[in-house]
Amino acid sequence: MQTVAIERELRSFIEECFLFGREDTFTDQDSFLDHGIIDSTGILELMAFLQETYGVQVEDEEATPDNLDSIELIAAYLRRKLNGSAWSVSKAEGEAEI
Repeated sequence: MQTVAIERELRSFIEECFLFGREDTFTDQDSFLDHGIIDSTGILELMAFLQETYGVQVEDEEATPDNLDSIELIAAYLRRKLNGSAWSVSKAEGEAEI
C-alpha cells in the first residue's frame, strides 16, 4: 500500500473519530498527545482501527508514542509491520487486499 494512501486513510480516521467537527488543523508530524487530538483511551480505538484496516497485530509493547503519536509515525510503523507484504488498495472497491 502506498504511503500517501496510508496517510490519507489515517488522517480521515483521526478527523472523523477524534476531532468531532472541530476546525483543528494538524500536520502529519504533529503529536496527537501534545495537540490534544487523541488521549490514552483513544489509542485503544486507534489500535483497533489499525488491526481491522491493515490486518496487523499491534502488540502492547508497540503501543508507544514512538509508533502511534502522529500520522507520520503510524505510517512508518505500518510500513515496518507490513514489510514484505503484497498489500494494495483496489481503488474501485476501496478494500485492502493481500
